[in-house]
Amino acid sequence: MENYLYTALFAPLASSLFVALFAARPKMLFTGIVASLLIAISMIASFVLLIDVNTYGPLHVTMMDWIAAGNLEVPFGFVVDEVSVIMMVTVTLVSTIVHIYSIGYMDHDKSFNRFFSYLSAFVFSMMILVMSDNFVGLFIGWEGVGLCSWLLIGFWYHKESASWAANEAFIMNRIADLGMLMGLFLIYWSVGSFQYDEFFASVKTMDSTLLTTIGIFLFIGAMGKSAQFPLHTWLADAMEGPTPVSALIHAATMVTAGVYLVIRCGELYALIPDVGFAIASLGAFVALFAASMALVNNDLKRIIAYSTLSQLGYMFVAAGLGAYWIALFHLMTHAFFKSLLFLGAGNVMHAMHDELNIKKMGGLYGSMKATAILMSVASVALAGIYPFAGFFSKDKILEVAFNEGAYFLWFALFIGAGLTAFYSFRLVMLVFFGEKEHVKYGIHPHEAQPFVIYALLPLGLLAIVAGFLEHTFEGFVTRLLAQYEIHIEHGTEALLIAATLGIALSGIAFAVYMYRRGGFPKSWEERFCYKLLSNQYYIPKLYELYIMRPFSALANFAWQKIDTKVVDLTVDLIAKMVYSTGEKSRKMQSGNLSDMLRWMVVGMIGLLILAFVYRPMV
Repeated sequence: MENYLYTALFAPLASSLFVALFAARPKMLFTGIVASLLIAISMIASFVLLIDVNTYGPLHVTMMDWIAAGNLEVPFGFVVDEVSVIMMVTVTLVSTIVHIYSIGYMDHDKSFNRFFSYLSAFVFSMMILVMSDNFVGLFIGWEGVGLCSWLLIGFWYHKESASWAANEAFIMNRIADLGMLMGLFLIYWSVGSFQYDEFFASVKTMDSTLLTTIGIFLFIGAMGKSAQFPLHTWLADAMEGPTPVSALIHAATMVTAGVYLVIRCGELYALIPDVGFAIASLGAFVALFAASMALVNNDLKRIIAYSTLSQLGYMFVAAGLGAYWIALFHLMTHAFFKSLLFLGAGNVMHAMHDELNIKKMGGLYGSMKATAILMSVASVALAGIYPFAGFFSKDKILEVAFNEGAYFLWFALFIGAGLTAFYSFRLVMLVFFGEKEHVKYGIHPHEAQPFVIYALLPLGLLAIVAGFLEHTFEGFVTRLLAQYEIHIEHGTEALLIAATLGIALSGIAFAVYMYRRGGFPKSWEERFCYKLLSNQYYIPKLYELYIMRPFSALANFAWQKIDTKVVDLTVDLIAKMVYSTGEKSRKMQSGNLSDMLRWMVVGMIGLLILAFVYRPMV
């Protein structure tokens, strides 16, 4: 099985390096095909490892010694257990579909080869992150996906907006990663090792204050990667990257790394329930906060991005309340239907000549039936309607909140479920049904290529059936993760399910009713509430006014007053003095015998004076 582990891990790296050989050349179709095949090989190896772990238990491999400095020893080791293998399968499955889809989506892009090199490098970094058996390896993968995200968000670097969005995502994540680094330093300081097993074996005997500090610092890192408030603004702006990037990185894999970190450190967070409740509270706030912004947004990809932000909030509620397997289950099901939504949005963008305003679309069902059906399936799953996948995973999180007596959190998630259903079908109605607004702009939409549609079918199927794997999934992952018992009477549980299903169906019905009638009146856009939501609660503006502008002003002051007039002046003065001294000393090397003899006499006199001044005391 060790060979399968290496295959799953290094096939994406081989894909990235191979395609990089042709990165500067014009589009070569075989690079996309080879890249997709190698990622598919990684997926097959991951599924083989899933079967093996289910049969024989976790696989732990130490490939070689890696870092050895004093008492610090970090091996290049990997663990394939019940948690990491689920992440491996999810990452490689979605990645394979995204790679195949990208062959069609990026067909006319002059940097076709470069795109596949970056995309495969991201998959390799993500595999390092989830497979490492220690915190250092996790951090290397963590930073690797951050780098690849920067490369892919800013892929069209000639666009100023894309470069700005890439830098925003990179810088905001580096701010959060400082917190994570502090957590890692405390782990080594307290345990003397970065290995998962050694740290988790020690947590029960450690001081609670120290554990709380470590837990907070690690979660700060998770906040940045999973775009939790207040480090959330980069995720919507990251939609500047190609749509396959949004599907893979900003829906299914990288943004869930923060959730994975909390799940992986479940033994730590179980001992600091106050921190866990704070995580859950923030998650519930973000679930409602992001859903509210999606209600009025008209950008096709940003609506789905806010939806991702909201669903990450749901995952953190489950993880914060100790229901780690439920958080992981929603992470997996969400990856399927959310990546399907993004890829469907890519089809719509191609058909609409890269138009993103959903109010300029309408009536696309006639031209794009397959895409319309697949996006509708994903939207129903997102809304949490039975028997689709989202019903099983998301509804379980609401039950967890109610079971813990966190009724305020439950109510926030409950309202969020209704809003999710509404904005999901607002998008569907405005894009695929109603008046054909695109006709006014002379656009003639068309369906995506057949192989692109076929590539999306597995995600559509999983969005429907993945929820039925709930009990199998629970039995598998709770070999490693803690069991979570829900102690709610059957009658109450049925009532909760009915209420959640009812508000979701009401949200769908209201969206269909309103947008069959043409939507809300134009006058609504003048109301304060609408402006507040459409401007993201003015948070980006506040960041600009109170962080970006003061920092820019400080940087300009440092440049013009300190760097130019102090640092540069000092360096230039030293250079001038050295140059002047050299100019004057050059006469010593004239080559004239008389001059040389004079300098020898001067030197001898200097030596005699030194000998007299510094003669030893008798």
